[in-house]
Amino acid sequence: MREKRETSANEARSGKLAPDALERAVFANTGKIRSEVLVGPAVGEDAAVIRWPEGKLLVFASDPIVGADLGSGRLLVRVNVNDIASKGAEPCFIAVTLILPPEMGESAVASIMSEIHDECRVNGIAVVGGHTELNDLYTRPVLSAALIGTADRVFRASDVTSGDVLFVSKHIGIEGMAILASDRPDLLEGVFSKEETAEIRGWMSLTSVLSESRLLRGYASFMHDPTEGGFMGGLDEICRLAGLDADISVGAVPLHPYTRRAAAALGFDPLRLVASGSMIAAVPADRADSVQSAFSDASIDIARVGAMRARREDGEPCRGGASEELWSLLKRAKRAKDLA
Repeated sequence: MREKRETSANEARSGKLAPDALERAVFANTGKIRSEVLVGPAVGEDAAVIRWPEGKLLVFASDPIVGADLGSGRLLVRVNVNDIASKGAEPCFIAVTLILPPEMGESAVASIMSEIHDECRVNGIAVVGGHTELNDLYTRPVLSAALIGTADRVFRASDVTSGDVLFVSKHIGIEGMAILASDRPDLLEGVFSKEETAEIRGWMSLTSVLSESRLLRGYASFMHDPTEGGFMGGLDEICRLAGLDADISVGAVPLHPYTRRAAAALGFDPLRLVASGSMIAAVPADRADSVQSAFSDASIDIARVGAMRARREDGEPCRGGASEELWSLLKRAKRAKDLA
């Protein structure tokens, strides 16, 4: 016999949110108001209607966030913005699907939507639709978004040529280190002070690459947001797409001293740590100095780390694919004192 579970005051029944709850929790959080949105989110509206800007290309991306709690709304917007930004586009219109356990209730929907609203306003994005549901088949929240942006040109890996200079913005491992500090601070005890761990946790605010995209899109042949597999995984993907290889100065790849310290203490390869927050860009050699000047003027760090070259006839693309370090770190056993 199934045991009856106590119902909290916040908990709602399974199913779509009631219209009044949607008005409070969702429709009050629709990001930036954009004149192109002719029909937006409302009870009874099945789809958005958008006036498309003349002469613009449509760039589309979709990514989920599964199981995240604090900051999940911001992260949902950001991971989709990064994919759009890598194609040189401005993010414009987003549709959001939220499926939450009933015990999380309307207040959790409102909290997530408030984060989405704030992040969308920062990035100029209108929330134009989606779906919100409480479902007792789920024990953790599932968030998904589809984001549309506008671009003036197409970025294809086939446009990368031998001799293109490779750049990396900020420093590698931003997202991975922030996740470690948030989810497994026990692993960092004795490596960092509490203040340093809190600082690393705050790196999650650095995971957007839209600013880099805006600076690079006038110069780059191709841009890529390195996620799982980190720098080496992202580099391998560029090489495979372009049919080229790369000569890299590993010592030139930017790493924060905290990341170096953690890698030495925990024994992982920081160049294979999930790396949202950095942009890898291939730039024609005659534009490389202009890129460095633009980033210097914007006070954003960027490093020249190597160059693309032709693949040898018997060679495989680049570095052998992604091998993500974060997952094995998160699975490490808790320290004995934490299990006592």
